[in-house]
Amino acid sequence: MANTYISRSISASPTNPDKFTISMWVKRCKLGAEQSLMGQYASSNFRGKLSFLSDDRIEYIQKNDGNTTANLITTRKFGDTFGYYHLLVQFDTSQGTDSNRIKIYINGTQETAFDTSSYPAQNLDMRLNQASGTLCIGQDGNGGNYCDLILSHVHLVDGATEAPTVFGETDNTTGEWKIKPSPTISEYGDDGFFVLKDGNSLTDQSGKGNNFTLGGGTLTKTEDCPSNVFCTMNPLDKSSSLSLSYGNNRTASPSNSWMPCKATLGMVGQNGKFYWEGKCESGTNHYFGVYDASGTIRGSSQSDMDGARFVYTYAGSIERTITGQSGIGSGTYATFVNNDYIGVALDKENGTITFYKNGTQIYTETHSSLQTKDLIPGTQAYGSDIQWNFGNGAFGNTQLTGTTYQGDGNLGIFKYQPPSGYTALCTKGLNL
Repeated sequence: MANTYISRSISASPTNPDKFTISMWVKRCKLGAEQSLMGQYASSNFRGKLSFLSDDRIEYIQKNDGNTTANLITTRKFGDTFGYYHLLVQFDTSQGTDSNRIKIYINGTQETAFDTSSYPAQNLDMRLNQASGTLCIGQDGNGGNYCDLILSHVHLVDGATEAPTVFGETDNTTGEWKIKPSPTISEYGDDGFFVLKDGNSLTDQSGKGNNFTLGGGTLTKTEDCPSNVFCTMNPLDKSSSLSLSYGNNRTASPSNSWMPCKATLGMVGQNGKFYWEGKCESGTNHYFGVYDASGTIRGSSQSDMDGARFVYTYAGSIERTITGQSGIGSGTYATFVNNDYIGVALDKENGTITFYKNGTQIYTETHSSLQTKDLIPGTQAYGSDIQWNFGNGAFGNTQLTGTTYQGDGNLGIFKYQPPSGYTALCTKGLNL
């Protein structure tokens, strides 16, 4: 959420101000704006700032007394908004070779191409974790460049340069870089910490007691994590005027025109049964259902989606163009208004789709096209606001409490009970 960040006032001097490691898992949600992952600011200088720039490059910059003492900007850009990046930065200014004093790794691979490469002087004290300052995660330390993303497993190891393989490893089956949920760290040092482990806890898990506090905004727990990535709405596959927020689980159409959007995870082939929910937050013109998943960067106009959808609409109609059938008209089924919850269940094995309103089944149909075509969740909004729960366990920044339900395989957290055998739309649910 915008303006959400956590912070810690550092009282003790670091074990070694010249040597430390930062490791974190990052799922980006918004592109096109500078977002600072970690920063400390004092005396009109950024003591240290690690950021995604507005053009999706990664930057580390440090200033002392108005002078830039270190600045690295990667050549490579990082614009994935579906999966997690493992970002690791090693600092060791005792090294004789300047390019060894700061090393940046993404998903286990060292970045070696930089558009800017100004390395710190040998034995220069790095100041990101300097005492008598406040370290911020989620903004730059000076109240700016807030993050719109999901952070998980954030470590600072004070006094050592840890390898990427301490925190992640290559999956033997997929060949992809994956998280080690319980890395072995021999010593975190005086200012080291491990926060945001498996949730939104700010309690330091390193054993050093270097806890964080919420500096502003709302820190929402999500089931979405590096080991199980959940579906969200797709910032790369929407109307340019439609806004996304809350980890891309809120779609808001700010004006009275139809604005489409599709999700990040599709349902291909003829396997799996999936369930998701949406809340009608404001406005009245909402669509819930599935669309054709073929093509690239779709959803730029309303007409792109009209001819390839199976949706339940705010007016109580069912639109069935993706199956080549006529729609079932306005008012035939229950209409829905603000604060209603709509559930969608898709059975790819049998080609069946079912819609629910506030937990009550409204409509179901079986058609061969729902079985054979590749489908993806989506919406078309007209001056309205929808909050989505693909199993991440929240609507907007409001976590589900009280009685909740899980999908098949104990995946996801939902407000209403999914039908038997249906699971959350996530990488584990898709067996990826």
